[in-house]
Amino acid sequence: MKQAGEYRLGYRGDIEGLRAVAILLVMACHAKVRWLAGGFVGVDVFYVLSGYLITGLLVQEIRTTGDLRFAGFYARRLRRLMPALLLMLAVTCILGRLLLAPGGQPEQALAAASAALWLSNFHFAFSNLGYFAPGSETNLFLHTWSLGVEEQFYLVWPLLVVLGMGAWRGAKTPPHTSRLKWLFSGIFVISLALSLYWTRNAPHLAFYMMPSRAWQFALGALVFLAFGTPAVRPPVRVFKREWLNIAAWLGLGMVLLAAVLIDSSVPYPGTWALLPSFGAAMVLAAGVQDSASGATKMLSLRPMQAIGRVSYAWYLWHWPAMLLGATVLDINSAWNRVLLVAISLVIATLSYRFFETPIRRSRKILAKPRMAVFVALAIMALAGSIALRWHNAALARMQSPEQLRYEAARMDAPVIYGMDCDEWYHSARVQICTFGDESATHTAVAMGDSVALQWFPAYAEIFDKPGWRLLVITKSSCPMVDVPIFYPRIGRKYTECAQWRRDALRTVATMKPDVVVMGSTFTYAYTETQWIEGTRKVLAALDADAKQIYIMRSTPTLPFDAPSCLAPRSWLYRVLSGPSHCTSPAYTTRSDNVHQWLQTAAAPFRNVRVIDMIGSVCPNGVCHAELDGMVVFRDEQHMTASFARSLAPDFGKRLDSVVEADKSLHRLSGGNAE
Repeated sequence: MKQAGEYRLGYRGDIEGLRAVAILLVMACHAKVRWLAGGFVGVDVFYVLSGYLITGLLVQEIRTTGDLRFAGFYARRLRRLMPALLLMLAVTCILGRLLLAPGGQPEQALAAASAALWLSNFHFAFSNLGYFAPGSETNLFLHTWSLGVEEQFYLVWPLLVVLGMGAWRGAKTPPHTSRLKWLFSGIFVISLALSLYWTRNAPHLAFYMMPSRAWQFALGALVFLAFGTPAVRPPVRVFKREWLNIAAWLGLGMVLLAAVLIDSSVPYPGTWALLPSFGAAMVLAAGVQDSASGATKMLSLRPMQAIGRVSYAWYLWHWPAMLLGATVLDINSAWNRVLLVAISLVIATLSYRFFETPIRRSRKILAKPRMAVFVALAIMALAGSIALRWHNAALARMQSPEQLRYEAARMDAPVIYGMDCDEWYHSARVQICTFGDESATHTAVAMGDSVALQWFPAYAEIFDKPGWRLLVITKSSCPMVDVPIFYPRIGRKYTECAQWRRDALRTVATMKPDVVVMGSTFTYAYTETQWIEGTRKVLAALDADAKQIYIMRSTPTLPFDAPSCLAPRSWLYRVLSGPSHCTSPAYTTRSDNVHQWLQTAAAPFRNVRVIDMIGSVCPNGVCHAELDGMVVFRDEQHMTASFARSLAPDFGKRLDSVVEADKSLHRLSGGNAE
């Protein structure tokens, strides 16, 4: 029975099924199903659905009553979305407090506070932009950014519908939708143009902010205005069932194709977002007139309905379940990822059945909608304040001597990062930091990305000799491989890297250095051919002018954050994880392959050698987060400056062993050049 003040558009099984498709794609993406890396487009489908449904509800209420009760609308939205969100936030914050290392908890707490206030999209759009800052992908509440976008849509959309239909009090003409179509068409065009611009120039804003997503809501709204629903259908041309079947299958195929073709190397949303968005719109349009055949019938099957019903709850719970589970399970195991996704589905089903549904069916909440909205806002503020208390408590716990030791290790980076040697993606300018006598006879150059320059403390020890100067030329996440690169961290091609590398190589060549030590991490997604040919181009640019060139083999990456792994945690973590040794294998297939490709690239050059220091970093083929009382890694892939400095004697000997054949240089570990 419809409650007072509630409006429905009539049940459509295909819409519930489309929700199921969207959430399954998101799950596949986050479970790291390789051929569905673009499953995050499920969020785009949800946006089109929201635009369709919310516009329909608003138009129906205005047509029925002549105006819109804003308080009633917001009360219904809050009743539908807020309880489940707050339950997830409460449980996740408690488990985060018990399972996460204290050093990572303050940032988690801030994200929780922003999520409670529906502002997490702002939080993630404007934070975590520093290169060495923890990645937002490890935040328990990252997924709530899309809920922030949706709530901000709910905030402004009713006003737009009222203005577009002329439904304000005192209007001289009855409300109508003709102007609404033009309004939403304009929003579609302007928002899409903004999305395209931001995707190119400000990718974080394009991805996270509501104005660059409004065109997807507008697209759903236009589908409703053009086709209506089975319950609210304006005059529309009746298409043949065969054409509707084709449209529905084509639309569904477009959504699935987007999930297959799009990955982290694609600028998004941009033009690619048109594919899943228009695909969802076609399914919606086809389902208005034909719900008994083809793709529409398939989407209405019972399993799809069951998944669609819990899609919101599943979306809420899956991400924290994955990340919290990763604290005690090996998340690199596909079976463990499947297990965690299944656990999140069970939790979502229980949440939907025993928490969401009773609240959603409550009649008391809508009896006084203004009071309901006021109470909801107060609860949101209270939840945000509790999250901030967690933040302050976590900061206090970090002041213990043991915690401070590991936090100090996290900050133990080479001094070059405090000297403006690296401008990251903010500039393509070549910045040279000089150490030693600038008028020295002999020059050594250290160049590459942050993994190569993590060795700077060792370089500084080795080349701290009379008659030598050491020059540092570095750009974070910029490989010494002359191949264009898409950089997911900034959401676009890393054009600054290409220009910097070209100018840096020219600069180094004019110096005619005695030694060049260069390197890159092995994790760049280059093919074998790209690694070999791109490295050879770099070497060819230096070969005629540098006497000796060394390529550093990349150090291993860890499946965990070293300081966090070492830091003491709560009793629950100790019970669930058992004794933790914070170790991982030193060698992987990818690392070995890239090492071999670098040797192949170096082979044609008589003055190029590849240096492998993994045996010193990870003795006996095992990487330890802590070794002989010293923290080895400051995160997942960079060594602490202290540990790198401790390897200087061993590193110097390695250089000696390959230098002896080159009579232009004397022993670097003890003497001067001849």
